[in-house]
Amino acid sequence: MKPVKFSIIGGAGFRAQYYLRIAQAMPERFQVSGMVVRNEAKALEMEKKWGVSTYRTLDQMQQSESPDFIVVSVSGNEGLNYLCRLAEEGIPVLAETPPGPDLEGLEQLHDQLLATRARIQVAEQYQFHPIQEARLALIQSGRLGRITEATVSVSHLYHGVSLIRKMLGISFENVKIRGMQFESQWVGGPTREGSPTEDRMIPLQRDLAWLDFGDRLGIYDFTKDQHRSWTRSNHLSVRGERGEIFDGRVLIQQESTIPLQLELKRINKGELENQEGYFLQGILCGEKWLYENPYAPARLYDDEIAIAHCLQKMGDYVAGGPEFYSVAEASQDHYLGMMIEKAILSGEVVETRHQRWSR
Repeated sequence: MKPVKFSIIGGAGFRAQYYLRIAQAMPERFQVSGMVVRNEAKALEMEKKWGVSTYRTLDQMQQSESPDFIVVSVSGNEGLNYLCRLAEEGIPVLAETPPGPDLEGLEQLHDQLLATRARIQVAEQYQFHPIQEARLALIQSGRLGRITEATVSVSHLYHGVSLIRKMLGISFENVKIRGMQFESQWVGGPTREGSPTEDRMIPLQRDLAWLDFGDRLGIYDFTKDQHRSWTRSNHLSVRGERGEIFDGRVLIQQESTIPLQLELKRINKGELENQEGYFLQGILCGEKWLYENPYAPARLYDDEIAIAHCLQKMGDYVAGGPEFYSVAEASQDHYLGMMIEKAILSGEVVETRHQRWSR
């Protein structure tokens, strides 16, 4: 298999290091072809730590590297500027989420895509987490019947929205959103900066929103830093006509009226007396594999497995394969996330409208 070869813009950020770890763990499948790191000191640190070439500008990198595509891992208007420039140059891009900072930026990017027919996909990895792939496989099997409800308490705004849409089978339908915020004291836990160094209570807001699509309901529930917390669990449930998924538990009433009580069971190698190495093999439901890890035996954690999926799918897309998470989908998720914020802050019912990318 020819390895997927990619460059990175924004290599000093924490997200970029996911890509570097993946390439380091599986050099036969992924190769980093240079990075744009503007800060000289950080660039030297990255070269020493990861053994990759760094450049101060995009022009310098383009003169020396020939990747299959470029990962743009910078945020806000800076990221949007890079996307528009690379689109004009016809260079395929895997963009970090969100693809634009606000509604105006999303509209600008949409217009740029139409003008240049740019090949851009977005690295929304949550749908490719092993547990989400297993849940989606069960939904797609039809055993739960038609899905009508999904509650997602996993990650913030557009990430959570992307899972709600995937679980419910929603594309660009309009929605009525109600929201509220609840504040409470919570012991401070891990953040992006690392583990807590002292025991202290901090005020945190829990954001709740109900997304009424008419015939389907999505419930968004998230508290800041919940996904890193040692004292709060993530939660996802899906309800269909014949049964439900509640985190790792599956309940189904068959047509024979006999009920089933199943479990989404994670199977790891390397536990107890097993000596095959330590890695995720897959996720079972009863006797059926709902998910098998395509990157075994690489020792990756779930978020890295999901991002590796994005890289592999981007490589396939550049080679003529299908889209996997388009700018239109990413824009819709970010738009709905912004409308959730509006509903929470205003206390009013917010009704979405079709945007230019959904027509």
